[in-house]
Amino acid sequence: MVESETFASVWDALCDTREEAADMTLRCELMIAVEERVKSWNLPELDAAKRIGLTRPRFSDLMGGKIDKFSLDALVKIATASGLALHIQFSEAA
Repeated sequence: MVESETFASVWDALCDTREEAADMTLRCELMIAVEERVKSWNLPELDAAKRIGLTRPRFSDLMGGKIDKFSLDALVKIATASGLALHIQFSEAA
């Protein structure tokens, strides 16, 4: 019988380091928050893209969940442009 390893998140399983997993987790959370925000506007893609300062192709990448195309820094700027307020919380690592 093979023992299976358990992970706190999918990123912990896929990433090589805790730092990379933390980065990917934050990027994923930001992308989801921005996507939900943008969808709530009920705007055509081009109008929504302009509202957050993106080109239509870049907007499509964002809404398509192409996480590898966005740095954490870029997503913070996009989230802020969408009107979201960001807060950071710290806790001890597990």
